[in-house]
Amino acid sequence: MRIVDRRIDEATIVARKNQHVVPHTNGWAVRGAGNSRVTSVHETQREATERARDIANNQSSEVLIHGRNGRIRERNSYGNDPFPPEG
Repeated sequence: MRIVDRRIDEATIVARKNQHVVPHTNGWAVRGAGNSRVTSVHETQREATERARDIANNQSSEVLIHGRNGRIRERNSYGNDPFPPEG
């Protein structure tokens, strides 16, 4: 019987962190999932979304765009999506 080591290294976990575009006192911020601090702050939601998209492209993760009320209004995936989509 062969034992397979299924541990995921820390770099893999960090590399797949979703990026959230959230309201901020100085405009809009990009915050990695689970982070207490923001990655960057921008004047407009569009600028924050562009930055979050760049990060998500590099990390093969998702961007979740929140509205002023804090609720998720849009979600985009950048990475290992099946094409054509299943279903």
